[in-house]
Amino acid sequence: MTSAFHTRIIRTLTVPLDADSFPGGLPSFLVRNDVLCWTRREAGLVGFGEVARFTATGPERFLEADIWWRHQVLEADVTDAVGCPGTGPVAFGSFAFSKASAHESRLIVPEIVVGMRDGKAWLTQLTFDDDELTEAGARAALRRWWEAPSSSPEQPAGREAKLSTGSLSETDWMAAVAKGVAEIRTGALEKLVLARDIVATLPDGANAAEILRQLAVRYRECWTYGVDGLVGATPEMLIQVEGRTAQARVLAGTLDRRDAEGIAGSPLEFAERVLAGSEKQRHEHDIAIQSLTTQLAPFSEAMNAHSEPFILELPNVWHLASDVKAELAEVEGHVPTCLALINALHPTAAVCGTPTTVAGALIRKLEHLDRGPYAGPVGWLDAAGNGEWGIALRGAVIEGPDTVRLYAGCGVVEGSVPEAELAETWAKFRPMLESLGISS
Repeated sequence: MTSAFHTRIIRTLTVPLDADSFPGGLPSFLVRNDVLCWTRREAGLVGFGEVARFTATGPERFLEADIWWRHQVLEADVTDAVGCPGTGPVAFGSFAFSKASAHESRLIVPEIVVGMRDGKAWLTQLTFDDDELTEAGARAALRRWWEAPSSSPEQPAGREAKLSTGSLSETDWMAAVAKGVAEIRTGALEKLVLARDIVATLPDGANAAEILRQLAVRYRECWTYGVDGLVGATPEMLIQVEGRTAQARVLAGTLDRRDAEGIAGSPLEFAERVLAGSEKQRHEHDIAIQSLTTQLAPFSEAMNAHSEPFILELPNVWHLASDVKAELAEVEGHVPTCLALINALHPTAAVCGTPTTVAGALIRKLEHLDRGPYAGPVGWLDAAGNGEWGIALRGAVIEGPDTVRLYAGCGVVEGSVPEAELAETWAKFRPMLESLGISS
């Protein structure tokens, strides 16, 4: 566990920007490979630079990060002319999926944040120095970061990228799925989520800024994220907190859009028939909803979850999706923070299985993989306790200048067929493969 500047006071200045000056919205700020990013449609937050960082591993990583962040903002000197979620002190974060992972979970406090929501735009400068913060200085700092992109050097394009097997071959991974189904049939557990990885070697180099721009434009209904080489576009919101209102988007049940090719009638009607009409898919979805609402209930005064899931349309797949909304209760005089909620909610059945303890142990036995930040929480939080934390799905880790490790997982239940689950992982790899310029 490490922290920085623990005896110094963070100071922030937030000033309004003219949203009309940025017709491309936030994606137009995705120019640096080290950019911190959380965007959906044209809104969200983008961060440049770094003034502080916290890292932790182990089962207490969320609570240790929560304590560190609350300590940072407790005496913060905040000047905020905008006053909405995401203004003032902000940290971006990415957490390891597993409490046993060697991968370091992290919170990063950027030097500059650009935010957009509801037609408003703003700029925040953050520092631990004693120099005076001014609007002119903040704008100059933004220009310095934004106009000095760190994109990969120009290289002759068009050389073939190479895909290689990750921790398990396709055959071995399907065998792991079959073993998971066998365990489910014994009654030991109801659902298991198994992930696999592949490695892309890019002779022209990995350009994180270009990957993020493509994902932000093409997957507008997802949350595009970038934190320290972890990049992706997730359709699943673990928890979003605004004041005392918490919301989540739960997904379970997937259909490759290519399966509708050549089918008569409306593709959406096909998706509704195959997904909503499937006992297997509905069962998997019900497990995921039950998992989230059970874990969220102790923190809530009231909760609303639709009884019928809807079909979420993405460029690569359809999902069964449900939105959950809760009014948070005060616990010991305080509304729970984002990170306290994440500590209670993660891992959900959507990315682990149920019962969680049994599924987690089986994942470690069958996957032969340290998921690192894949399927862990990724997002941001501010000093007021607001934040948005997705599950790091449809993503990859840039491991080197030309090496990217991609991850995808599937929910395994009693009716799962290994070949079908393998095909589903390829559908889920597609957003990242396409953003890397690899046809699938």
